[in-house]
Amino acid sequence: MLNKAIKMEVKPEIIIQAVRNMKKKERDSFLEDLLASTSPEYLKSIKEARDDYKAGRIKSHVEVFGR
Repeated sequence: MLNKAIKMEVKPEIIIQAVRNMKKKERDSFLEDLLASTSPEYLKSIKEARDDYKAGRIKSHVEVFGR
């Protein structure tokens, strides 16, 4: 099996318009994936948050915001 990559340039304006045209749920998922693929800090923060949740280190909305 041959593994060939096709490289092509896409203008940022085209990407932005494509993202704007997505449904909200699809757009949110895409943006989260984009952030995850470009930011090791983001992935680390997600892991830390999940670990905190599993360990019970959480606070309710009322505890944080008083409402």
